Amino acid sequence: MHRKIAVTSALPYANGPIHIGHLVEYVQTDIWVRFQKLCGNECLYFCADDAHGTPIMISAQSEGIKPEELIERVHKEHRKDFEGFLVEFDNYYTTHSPENREFSELIFNRLKEAGSIDKRVVSQCYCPSCGMFLPDRYIRGMCPRCKSPDQYGDSCDKCGGAYRAVELIDASCATCGTSPVLKDSEHYFFRLADYEQQLKDLMSGGYAQKSAVNKLEEWFEAGLKDWDISRDGPYFGFKIPGEQDKYFYVWLDAPIGYMASAKNYCQRTGFDFAKVWPDGQSQAEGRYELYHFIGKDIMYFHALFWPAMLLGSGFRPADRLFVHGFLTVEGQKMSKSKGTFIRASTYLRHLDAEYLRYYYASKLSSTIDDIDFSLQDFVNRTNSELVGKFANLASRSCPMVAGRFDSRLGELDVGGRELVGRLLGAKDEIIAGYERLNYAEAVRTINFLADEVNRYIERNQPWVTIKDEPSKAWAALTAVISSVRILATYLKPILPKFAGKVEKLLNIDELNFSNVDSLPANHKINKFERLMERIDKERVTEMIEESKQRQQPEDEAAESSEAFKPECTIEDFGRIDFRIARVKKAEEVAGADKLLRLVLDVGGVEKQALAGIAEAYSVDELVGRRVVYLANLKPRKMRFGVSEGMILAAGEGGKDIHLLTVDEGAKSGWKVS
Repeated sequence: MHRKIAVTSALPYANGPIHIGHLVEYVQTDIWVRFQKLCGNECLYFCADDAHGTPIMISAQSEGIKPEELIERVHKEHRKDFEGFLVEFDNYYTTHSPENREFSELIFNRLKEAGSIDKRVVSQCYCPSCGMFLPDRYIRGMCPRCKSPDQYGDSCDKCGGAYRAVELIDASCATCGTSPVLKDSEHYFFRLADYEQQLKDLMSGGYAQKSAVNKLEEWFEAGLKDWDISRDGPYFGFKIPGEQDKYFYVWLDAPIGYMASAKNYCQRTGFDFAKVWPDGQSQAEGRYELYHFIGKDIMYFHALFWPAMLLGSGFRPADRLFVHGFLTVEGQKMSKSKGTFIRASTYLRHLDAEYLRYYYASKLSSTIDDIDFSLQDFVNRTNSELVGKFANLASRSCPMVAGRFDSRLGELDVGGRELVGRLLGAKDEIIAGYERLNYAEAVRTINFLADEVNRYIERNQPWVTIKDEPSKAWAALTAVISSVRILATYLKPILPKFAGKVEKLLNIDELNFSNVDSLPANHKINKFERLMERIDKERVTEMIEESKQRQQPEDEAAESSEAFKPECTIEDFGRIDFRIARVKKAEEVAGADKLLRLVLDVGGVEKQALAGIAEAYSVDELVGRRVVYLANLKPRKMRFGVSEGMILAAGEGGKDIHLLTVDEGAKSGWKVS
């Protein structure tokens, strides 16, 4: 009897592009989903963009657009990246949706009725310049433990210490640089400790891998803390029912996005949502198994807060978490300066997505250990295994069958039947590897089988026997082509495009684990076309160089300040309209320590620019100056007004800013060339 399964991956944040580190999870999940379908099981795959929170609000403000415009644009970019890497969702949605609002309010209200929500006053860091409470990631300062500068408000990258934002030394707002102040606000808290025993029971029932449960035991021993589930406005998210300026914290509605995506799918297709996510612990017939794939960095939320929220609100938690580790590149964190922080879109401009899918599969196991992406190993494995073994078997056999035997297969001889039998005999082992998420084990087995086929073809040498013993050669080639079919089936969860090419070449129906057998005699195959190309190392080098150029390092300021931006063409430069502008009026901006509001005369036309030069210039010394003005920069809506262009300056910032000025004889409005 076939299984019914629903699967989710963690929601990518809608504030930036997908990169190769993200793809570990989505490739891992997609392989498992495709495997289940190839076994004849029903398997639905749900995901969505995590579209709420302060970072999205601030990014949208910096671009002068609404948050809704930003998340819509990023959603399209994410979908394109996932499609490029052959990640096949049944529904890819967004947390900024009516379904998510409905479930968020429902779960909150049920938890409130159950007595699991408290309300109390807390002191938080508030930026008077930005007029908002600051999330930990928007506060920078010196670590109170090791005294390392420029650390986030919740943890130190240098010593790994965790602390509260109020403990930071010389803290400042990451957006404007203003020192935050403490301000009281009333917040909602979820009483996580109320569900400690239920969560322990869940863990003892196999909710996560043993290594993950060991980490959870540390958190249980330390004591489960109440969880602040509200945020003060301004905030991009859902308002809490009955409140005027308080919103659900993004981590409350983000996992609820799994339910919302499933609900949206069911509404579109007429599917029964109660089977996917029953309201209560229903064991009704037809209920789907439910699994979450996540990274170990968000295990606390998914192993504690999320199932506790579901248990407290009457919904059932997932059957299991599948937790994976991080991606390192050459044994280190991905680096923008080294070009190893590679966007999905950048990779796809240079290389085939299936190379990376295969490489990740060859590394992934059921543990939460990190996996390493070695560029040289990546090239070697692709060329020696994907091309040298799997694709090469077809290229060595199919053209001979086409040229000498009218593209038709013959009968298997004893040796051929033994070879095919050994390959078919490994099916259960390979299925078990996929099921347990031991993809590396499955890939090793498939490689071993491919080696057997290559040894078989070397022993039988059909390119020699085809001259004097054509029937012997025909039997050997038939065995090899039948082996290609079997190997392509085993690889299909990882390499769906490659398998599709094999299906076309061999003139067969779609491969799956129930029809993985030898081809019948007299079966006619199609004209041979190459299945896969070798990686030219130059393409990898070009990808790394493009990654270096398009992304300036954030944590290597000295290197960044010395680096040039990517080259532009004369056509690019021709689109820039620099004009001479006379500062007609300058004034301070209330509530913004670094900004000045400038009224510019640009050839008789007045323009307003907001410039962060207040620490370097007083308003009196600016009036009358002739500056260089970027006239065709898209107007940017800021908290303090609209800036209609930009004046040019140089320097390190703060007091070290120097305006680009022109000679007294220059007239306002003149084009700079």
